Amino acid sequence: MDRRAFVLAALAGVASPRAALAQGAKKVWRVGYLSMASPEADRQWVAALREGLRELGYVEGQNTVLELRHASSQAAKMPGLAADLVRRDVAVIVAYGSAAIDATKKAAATMPIVMTVHADPVGTGTVASMARPGGTITGLTDGHADLAPKRLELIKEVVPSASRVAALLNPATPHAVRQLEHLQSAGPRMGVTILPIEINGANDIERAFAVMAKQRSDALVLIPDPTWWVGQQRRVANLALKYRLPAIGTVREFADQGILLAYGTNFAELWHRSATYVDKILKGANPGDLPIEHPTRFHLVINLKTAKTLGITVPRSVLLRADQVLE
Repeated sequence: MDRRAFVLAALAGVASPRAALAQGAKKVWRVGYLSMASPEADRQWVAALREGLRELGYVEGQNTVLELRHASSQAAKMPGLAADLVRRDVAVIVAYGSAAIDATKKAAATMPIVMTVHADPVGTGTVASMARPGGTITGLTDGHADLAPKRLELIKEVVPSASRVAALLNPATPHAVRQLEHLQSAGPRMGVTILPIEINGANDIERAFAVMAKQRSDALVLIPDPTWWVGQQRRVANLALKYRLPAIGTVREFADQGILLAYGTNFAELWHRSATYVDKILKGANPGDLPIEHPTRFHLVINLKTAKTLGITVPRSVLLRADQVLE
């Protein structure tokens, strides 16, 4: 072997272990999660997010750290929680609730944000469009704003005599106001007057039901958001029974807790899908270029035990369309 070949071989032998070490070093991704809900209320949804990340190769304790922050329905905590995640140098924040999105934008204008769910991101001005959201935000919508008239149709189909239908909402939440507008537009063609019942937090729930009774409401459409409904489904269901109000909610958990009907998306599926957005952003995608995903599956759940308690016979035509009937 000549001298030049010997030197090259020696250098290769020295470089090889270093290359191997470099290849063996793994990037550890720090992913933030900011939620208006409590840890307990979020438990199954965070589990779905974790599962989605795991399926894409992000394993906690190996190459991923998931930083969880929960405001437990206290919006005032959001700015501090968002700032803490920014200080932790997370690469992306998965956000649940408009307050989480707003707080993240204020804490770090360039921070990529993945919405787990949003009822009306375009209508409320959160993003520019579904196809090209622009800015730093992408993720998923639950389509709840568009489904508001359908929920009114369902409650009217189950309770044909209902002519005064209450709508429970927090007017400080833009997407809730949008849903109310959709209900008010759809009401006249169904012979229904919509009675807006305003609620600012969980402490207002009992007062709100007393107002519904005073206004002689025949039924109730719930327009929930994390400022008041998280962890309150059973309480709301019990009050609906107390005041003998047939009610419809948005997600299965409402029917599980005793609300007559629920119609909407499966939140666990949305949290699971949000992992795909995290993956794309960590691999270099611009969130503003990632189209917002709209759900294609909606679930109707009927609680027959509640129907029996209220003395309501659910029409067979509605039962046949149900994805699940709770007895």
